[in-house]
Amino acid sequence: MIELYGITKKYKIGHELVEALSSVDLEIKKGEFVAVMGPSGSGKSSLMNIIGCLDRPTSGAYTLNGTRVEDMDDNGLAAVRNRNIGFVFQSFNLLARHTALENVELPLFYAGVVDARPAALEALKEVGLEKRVHHRPNELSGGERQRVAIARALVLNPPLILADEPTGNLDSRTGKEIMEMFKDLHSRGTTIVMVTHENDIAAHAQRIITIRDGKVLSPA
Repeated sequence: MIELYGITKKYKIGHELVEALSSVDLEIKKGEFVAVMGPSGSGKSSLMNIIGCLDRPTSGAYTLNGTRVEDMDDNGLAAVRNRNIGFVFQSFNLLARHTALENVELPLFYAGVVDARPAALEALKEVGLEKRVHHRPNELSGGERQRVAIARALVLNPPLILADEPTGNLDSRTGKEIMEMFKDLHSRGTTIVMVTHENDIAAHAQRIITIRDGKVLSPA
């Protein structure tokens, strides 16, 4: 599913060139559930942005689901994201003025689906929110907002889910419920890559990858 070879990412900050990732080699197989851990500033976000086709590496090769993507333009990257990746963020990233249903419909609109409603309703039903479809984010609990975000990530049935601290804004009980949803997704064959700083959350994954100072420390 994911093949990174010699991935380096450098940013220019003022007059200084900062290396966020240094010759990272990483392979993640289809159907794996992988947790990425590391301290603040270790390169986790840079790694996830490249895996998610939100940023390009400075050098190196990246193949996602059989497609070489490191040299694609913005339109190409957007198309790859739309076909292959569902995103779940710590801060939910829901549109405040839109209902749960409208938030879940958005990826379908971007994909050119004419009648988005049936698939969006089914995705919300799958996460147990069929009775909350017309509620806006400020009318939902944190756990319900994350469920909406998961429904939005799933609505196009992507083969890969990228989750960035998905339980970071939730209490422990709700966090466990969300992780049960991820485990269920994984059992159905979805590849999951999750950034977390919590050991008990990482323990749900099949494999833990540790990154520090832009380098993968544990076996990749």
